Amino acid sequence: MADDPDVNDAYALKSPEDVKALYQTWAHSYDTAFHDGQGYQLPREVAAGFLAGNGRGPVLDVGAGTGLVGQHLRAAGIDPIDGVDLSDDMLRVADMKGHYRHLMAGDITRPLSLKGEPYAGVVSAGTFTFGHVGPGALQHLLDVADTGAVFAISVNAAHFDADGFGPALEALSDQITDLNFRQVRIYDDRADEAHRNDMARLVLFRNA
Repeated sequence: MADDPDVNDAYALKSPEDVKALYQTWAHSYDTAFHDGQGYQLPREVAAGFLAGNGRGPVLDVGAGTGLVGQHLRAAGIDPIDGVDLSDDMLRVADMKGHYRHLMAGDITRPLSLKGEPYAGVVSAGTFTFGHVGPGALQHLLDVADTGAVFAISVNAAHFDADGFGPALEALSDQITDLNFRQVRIYDDRADEAHRNDMARLVLFRNA
């Protein structure tokens, strides 16, 4: 791509190979062009939701990317934090920030085998969205979480409805407790007009 990728490119992804290719291109500019330039505030909202639920470490950051959620959690004193992401290129950027104990390349649409399990918390910002991950991955995250683990996961609001997250969470009702939702803006007013008012549903619960 001649220009940096953007959210429209991300929503159009069709396969894990597409994801890796896009984020290989985007990794070097993600924090400046996207996070800063578009006012991407979802990582902060996810971290705030986790902290409000009295979350503690060890935490698994799902779709950790360049480590934006981990940055907020470490600033609040949460430790240790592990991260998993499909993109090695994004994880290399996260690693340079020094917020994580372990960073691992992995596909959360498949069962996970992680060295830090079981986790007392699971967080995710921007991974459950169009072109990325659907509700089927929730079970894999529950499988690596300890009893009582705090979950704070953002789901693009339109994706939540289109891909059946409501019924999927209902089907997991015997495995989760304290389920509640918050609507949050994905971007602040720096975002372009097409996405300035895009919303996410912050899904908060505990592993039963």
